[in-house]
Amino acid sequence: MLELQSLTRRFGERTAVDNVSLAFPAGQMVGVIGRSGAGKSTLLRMINRLTEPTSGRILHDGVDVTALKGQALRDWRTRCAMIFQQFNLVQRLPVLTNVLVGRLNHRPVISSLLGRFTAAERAMALTALDRFDLAEQALQRADTLSGGQQQRVAIARALLQEPRIILADEPIASLDPRNAQVVMDALRDVNRRDGLTVLCNLHHLDTARAYCDRIVAMQAGRVVFDGVPAALTADAVRDIYGVSEAEFEEEALASITPSRASRAAAALPA
Repeated sequence: MLELQSLTRRFGERTAVDNVSLAFPAGQMVGVIGRSGAGKSTLLRMINRLTEPTSGRILHDGVDVTALKGQALRDWRTRCAMIFQQFNLVQRLPVLTNVLVGRLNHRPVISSLLGRFTAAERAMALTALDRFDLAEQALQRADTLSGGQQQRVAIARALLQEPRIILADEPIASLDPRNAQVVMDALRDVNRRDGLTVLCNLHHLDTARAYCDRIVAMQAGRVVFDGVPAALTADAVRDIYGVSEAEFEEEALASITPSRASRAAAALPA
């Protein structure tokens, strides 16, 4: 069980996340939605401790994550893998090496620094790539892959961490509809087959409804909806945000970097 207790993050006078309390049972797939600046990314980054909370606590199976330091914090970041909109791959390195990076915290420091991986780890990485139909690209440079392929490499890398939770921050925002579907299928597969908890920031409400067990909607740092996908109707969206679904998604796209906005817009329903 992952629990957020009165979690708050302030940046100067601006409150990005405001007194959020949520509990996520193990194995749940949750979509987090909201406009640009709603606090979605800050919330996920606090769970991973990439951003420090101003106040409140994060608990996982009774362990106070907000109190972790040193190796214990590194171990938490291994168990709580992060997937980013920008993929965060080393573009000049082979796909296989990028996936093997997920093993670094499981290895002695010297071996990690020298990039020495065992045959078993390489087999583990190839199995993960094969799972996402990428085994044939294992020796290619990461920058030769499409955006959808790169994001699947990022998911494979996350799996090699052997996590219990995956946090996906706008994982399909820069992808065309076909690649977005493939990436969401991959995330749902690791949720269902591996039993991992998946928290996924999303712009597109139809995607959240189709893939997630639960939807959390944020506005101005606060949770304004928390329920099953069927309850997030078009009328509910209008009541919460004061706009239609199409207007909501158009506004949400404002959080995407300009260089990728045009590709993300293509993923909106016609």
